[in-house]
Amino acid sequence: MKALVTGASGPRLESVAEPQPRPDQALVEVRAIAVNRGELALMGQLPAGSRLGWDVAGTVLRAAADGSGPPAGTRVTALADRDGWAERVAVSPSRLAPVPDSVDWPAAAALPVAGLTALYALEYAGVLLGRSVLVTGAGGGVGRTLVQLAAAAGADVLAQVGSPGRAEGLRALGARSVTTYDETDADAVNGEPVDVLLDSSGGQVLNRAFRRLRPGGTLVAYGNTAREELRLTVDWGHARPGLHIRYLHLFDELTRRAPAGDLTALVRLVTTGRLDPQLASVGSWIDPGPALDALRDRKANGKVVLTL
Repeated sequence: MKALVTGASGPRLESVAEPQPRPDQALVEVRAIAVNRGELALMGQLPAGSRLGWDVAGTVLRAAADGSGPPAGTRVTALADRDGWAERVAVSPSRLAPVPDSVDWPAAAALPVAGLTALYALEYAGVLLGRSVLVTGAGGGVGRTLVQLAAAAGADVLAQVGSPGRAEGLRALGARSVTTYDETDADAVNGEPVDVLLDSSGGQVLNRAFRRLRPGGTLVAYGNTAREELRLTVDWGHARPGLHIRYLHLFDELTRRAPAGDLTALVRLVTTGRLDPQLASVGSWIDPGPALDALRDRKANGKVVLTL
């Protein structure tokens, strides 16, 4: 079968061995894949010919031999084990969810990594009704999902992005306020106090946003796209008694929980119109370069998906 593998100048299509599912795995025919910034980072770290890919959507070709999971013919979204950019993939039923016909392949493929990361970050944040929530990196796939889910949970959502172009559509998704990192007026730098900070940026963005947390507030960090060391003010804790700090790493989280039920909940939100997967671009995996470049250059407001 064909698969996208790492190469010197980016991913390339090559022939690879067919998957051999374990008894507790289903064989899925892949119809669409989504790209994450984590995969972009891996491209520069892994040797040529390495497999990639977490987010997939497709049809179950063969159900798990142990009888678990959906039958053959079921449309699913799934979280692959870094081998999903291929025509076929073996996936545990604990990491997939059925998808109705009303959800197309690109939308289904966009859900697993972004949706689960957002869902678990908000779980760490706690009750959101009536609380103020500041989301950094709000222009990306996870950020846009966070804005929607936090607003739906009754939060007063404030969004921060890297440039004006990244702000597109965020107010319509539920953000009351949208600002850029480089704004220097007092409100943008120090701003109104917030109860919850959801950060993917790290570095100075997190440093500045952190100052806005109220005593008893919660920081949930789930990335460091700035690739910078974090330095907080001397009174970072003393000035905020009762502060909660959590770091979320999705794949560490998945060592302690099976996401099938959570994926099912995300699919239900999409089906009922309460969650928009926010597709920034849909291209073909035959020529993935333009889509990957848009994601790398932060020109994609939402999820980048490739179809097979």
